[in-house]
Amino acid sequence: MLVGVPKEIKNHEYRVGLTPESVSELIAHGHNVTVETRAGEGIGAEDAEYTQIGATIAQSATDVFENADMIVKVKEPQEVERKMLREGQILFTYLHLAPDVPQTNDLLASGATCIAYETVTDNFGGLPLLKPMSQVAGRMSIQAGAGALEKAHGGRGVLLGGVPGVEPGKVVVLGGGVVGFNAAQMAVGLQADVTILDRNPMVLERLDHHFGASARVLYSNKAALAENIAMADLVIGAVLIPGAAAPKLVTREMLSTMKRGAVLADVAIDQGGCFETSHATTHADPTYVVDDIVHYCVANMPGGVARTSTYALNNATLPHVVNLANKGWKRALLDDRHLANGLNVTGGKLTCAPVGEAQNIPFISIEEALRSAKTISA
Repeated sequence: MLVGVPKEIKNHEYRVGLTPESVSELIAHGHNVTVETRAGEGIGAEDAEYTQIGATIAQSATDVFENADMIVKVKEPQEVERKMLREGQILFTYLHLAPDVPQTNDLLASGATCIAYETVTDNFGGLPLLKPMSQVAGRMSIQAGAGALEKAHGGRGVLLGGVPGVEPGKVVVLGGGVVGFNAAQMAVGLQADVTILDRNPMVLERLDHHFGASARVLYSNKAALAENIAMADLVIGAVLIPGAAAPKLVTREMLSTMKRGAVLADVAIDQGGCFETSHATTHADPTYVVDDIVHYCVANMPGGVARTSTYALNNATLPHVVNLANKGWKRALLDDRHLANGLNVTGGKLTCAPVGEAQNIPFISIEEALRSAKTISA
């Protein structure tokens, strides 16, 4: 199979779909890989590193998309990229379709088979291809939030860790999953005053056992949410419903109860955001203010630490890339029900129920899609 790696073109996105080491692995399995020139530059991987291990360098994204059987990316394809997809081609990347109607429509029209990192599952009920980026984003959210709290950036002028004689900043984390856990770890490490809210009793027990007296762990209901939002200096939105739009936990009305210059960091923005006043921002212009509350809503946070993020992501995605290349998409999905859960679009049909429900459009089951697929060959 010919695997193509285009250069990411989303604003300030420096990650790359495959590292040179991952490309080497694919070539060892007998596959060909074409990489767009300078695609790895953001992680310090020059074209020569790819050619030395046997990859070819394409001079444009058009060359990559026209020739590759499978496209491996990081972020969702932008409009110009979506128009280059074709019937029978495999796209393997993050998609986050639920809040993105234009992307959904374009992928359906392309006829391509689109497998989303964020809905691939594992034996433990987790999301193993989302987890490494959730770990990065959770940790980055505290760094970003701490910066946004500085007065020069529009914040309250609060140091999260405080100093002797001055109380620390109050951090409220909404959601105790991978993002929330990592955000809380960073905030506790900075000696902030940390509260984590979640509704899953097992998650609450795990968090309480891990953090002990270092963080408060509370059951999330309307009263607890309202009380803690009003006291917070920094709120981290870390809720996730796999494949679906994020619930709006913090309403605009609630902003009036918050401290002037407090910060909302919405890590759920890829899924539409969990604050009513959220809209996606970029690393170039990361924050905006609504009702005196600073919002940080960068949709590709891990792109800011591209090298760490790319290697962490490839550690998780490479086995699936190899299987897709070795077996073809249908056989690979038939052999691995967890990879099959990543199938979002194929042959002009939507196969992700949460996306269909969020956008009120028809969808079919993954099983039906696999039964109706034309071929199982690579």
